[in-house]
Parts: sequence; structure tokens; C-alpha cells
Amino acid sequence: MLVPRLLGAVTIAFSAAIIARPHLMARPSGHAGPDGQVPHDIRLLMHAIGVRDMALGALMLCAPGPAAMRAAVAARVASDLGDAVVFGTRLPRAEQRLKIGAAAAGWAAVCAYSLRHIPAAAPARYRRR
Repeated sequence: MLVPRLLGAVTIAFSAAIIARPHLMARPSGHAGPDGQVPHDIRLLMHAIGVRDMALGALMLCAPGPAAMRAAVAARVASDLGDAVVFGTRLPRAEQRLKIGAAAAGWAAVCAYSLRHIPAAAPARYRRR
């Protein structure tokens, strides 16, 4: 289950970066002002997305067994697919929709592929007696 755990750690790191520097996501999505500043309401949105993704990354990183890991990865994939649909269809400019939608869909695909690295059955140490 190393691959999903690594993806969880990367998710946590990127989420922390978005929380610390909302312009990392606000600029590519067209939500920064002409001077590069991020308005307060957009900062709140970027923080909320960062916190959500950080929680999902932590679940992926710390899942105690295969079933919990599959659930954590599925939640990550669902969130990214939701982002792909919303941002990929609702951002004001076509290049923003394509860039952000493709990034979210791409991360969903990578995480979905990582499901292949989760064993079908729990190792003996995870089974209840």
C-alpha cells in the first residue's frame, strides 16, 4: 500500500502549500486580481479546499488496512472528479477550465490507479480474531 500512502503524503504537502499560499491555485484558475493578489473570499475557498484535501491525504497516509485505504482513495478520487467537473465547466475562461479541470481529472486518475496497489485481503495482522 506504499503508492497510495505516498500519494497521501504528496496531497498533504500540496494542500499545506495551498493553505499557506492560496495564489498557487488562485492564479491558474483566474481568481487572483490583476496585481496577483487573492481576494479574501477566494482565500477562504482555497483554504477550505486545502483543508479538505489535507484531511483526505491524511486518511490515505494513515489508513490502517486495505478496506480503509480503499475508502480513503475513493473519497480522494470523488473529490477530484467533483473538482474536475465544477472547475472544468464553471471557470470563466476556456484555458482556465481546461487547465484546472485536467489537473483535477489527472490527479483523480493517478489516485484511482493506485487502487491496484492495495491488497484485496487484509494481511493477518489486520484481521479480527
